Amino acid sequence: MKLLLRQNIDKLGRIGEIVSVRPGYARNYLLPHGLAMAPTEANLKAIEADKQAYLKQLAKERADLKARAELLDGKEVTIFARANEEGYLYGSVGPAQIAAELDSEGISIEIENIVLDEPIHMLDKYEVQVRFAEEISANISVWVVPPRDSEQDQPDSDEKTDQPVEDESDPNPSSFQANTD
Repeated sequence: MKLLLRQNIDKLGRIGEIVSVRPGYARNYLLPHGLAMAPTEANLKAIEADKQAYLKQLAKERADLKARAELLDGKEVTIFARANEEGYLYGSVGPAQIAAELDSEGISIEIENIVLDEPIHMLDKYEVQVRFAEEISANISVWVVPPRDSEQDQPDSDEKTDQPVEDESDPNPSSFQANTD
């Protein structure tokens, strides 16, 4: 059965194309969902206007994606993860953690856009590709480092002393008088 596509459909065709599909697929899915119509002369003319509007919208979206890719290209992200002495992580770092870290820095990225062949399992610097569209992508550097211990951040001069600490909010802390009336 031949149909005229009203929208892009993955692995089938693009808007305005005439495709040949099985009758059940056309009857049960494409036609009821408004994704395709019969390829008549009137429908071909009507879909041409929709196709032009779609191409304008697509050009605008691609320009926005290129701007986002240029903004993101070369960015460095640091992710803290616990690891053993050899540098192997106790868990792994995947696209969700990278997207969350970028989001905390004010850059919103979909998890599906981050391309990782396999999750990261070691402490190191990794080059990760963020793909927005077929030809639009950016490369970011992801540093996976161990978390900072709070004991290491404390300077040595803050050692405890045996002298009592007085509360500065009370101007005369040693002059406590009980009311004996």
